Amino acid sequence: MVPRTGVTVDICPRELPIALIGAAGCVLALWATAPAEIAVPVALLIVLDIRVRRWRRRT
Repeated sequence: MVPRTGVTVDICPRELPIALIGAAGCVLALWATAPAEIAVPVALLIVLDIRVRRWRRRT
């Protein structure tokens, strides 16, 4: 048998003050005519806690 590898992606919102800072930063960037393709993903990275884990299951 061969050990199987897997990837787990956990996405959960951060605490409220950090989420408000990320949302305010996105609104400010859009108000200053920054491209939405840049402002929105950056704000999502600030607002959300994203963890990628690799694991190997031993059999």
